[in-house]
Amino acid sequence: MVMDDFMFRALLGGLLVALVAAPFGVFVVWRRLAYFGDTLAHSALLGVALSFLFDLDLTLGVIGICLLVAVLLFLLQRRPMLATDTLLGILAHASLALGLVALSLLESVRVDLMAYLFGDILAINRSDLVWIAAIGIGGLILLAWIWNDLLRITVHEDMARIEGVRVDAVKLAFVCLLALLVAVMMKVVGLVLVTALFIIPAAAARRLAQTPETMAAIAAGIGCLAVVGGLTSSSRWDTPAGPSIVLVAALLFIVLYGLPLGRWRR
Repeated sequence: MVMDDFMFRALLGGLLVALVAAPFGVFVVWRRLAYFGDTLAHSALLGVALSFLFDLDLTLGVIGICLLVAVLLFLLQRRPMLATDTLLGILAHASLALGLVALSLLESVRVDLMAYLFGDILAINRSDLVWIAAIGIGGLILLAWIWNDLLRITVHEDMARIEGVRVDAVKLAFVCLLALLVAVMMKVVGLVLVTALFIIPAAAARRLAQTPETMAAIAAGIGCLAVVGGLTSSSRWDTPAGPSIVLVAALLFIVLYGLPLGRWRR
C-alpha cells in the first residue's frame, strides 16, 4: 500500500516531535512543570495574533513570544511574591486574553482558531519539517549539554549551587529550549494539545524506567507509538488526527500503569 504524500509528512513530523519531546518531558514531569508548558501554549496564541497584526512570519512571531514569556516566567519565579503556579496562571490567562483581543482587531483577516487550538498534523509541509528537524536537533544537542547539571538542580538545587553549577543559567536555558519546542510543536498538534506529548509519554515511561536516560528513551518509544496509532485510527475512522494521537498516548499510559511492575521514583 502506497502512503499518500501528506500522510507521510504527517507521520514524519509527528515522529520527529515525539522524539524531541521525550527527553524534555522527563524534566517537565520530574520538575512538575506541566502547567509551565500549558502557559507557553497559551502565549503562543498571542504570537499568532501579533504575527497577523504586524504582518510577521508566523513561526518567528510565535517563537519570539514564547521566548519572551519563558524569560518573564524565569524572572518572576526568582521573586518570592506569589507561588509559581499562581504566576503561571496569571500569565497564561493574560497572554491568552491579550491574544484573543488582538485577533478581534483583525477585521480583514479570518483566523481559524480551531486549527491553532487543536492543530492539523495532516497539513504539515516540507518547510514545517525543516523547522521541526532543525530546532529539534539543536534543542536536543543543547539539552544534552546541560543534562547533568539539570539533573543535579532537580535532585537538590542548593547542593548544585554548592557544587558550582550555574543554576540560574541552566534553568533559563532549559525554559528557553522548552519555549522553542512548544512554538514548533504548535503547528503539529495545536495549542491545547501541545503539552500532551511532553507529559503523557514521559509520565507513562516513568512507570518502567530506572534512570532518567531510560525514561527518555522509553518516552520516545511511547510517543512514536502514539503518533503511529493516532494517525492509523484517524485514517481508518476519520477522526481528528491530533486528538487521536493524544488519545492513543493516554491509552498507553493507562495500560502501562495497570501493569504489575515496579516504578522508578525520584
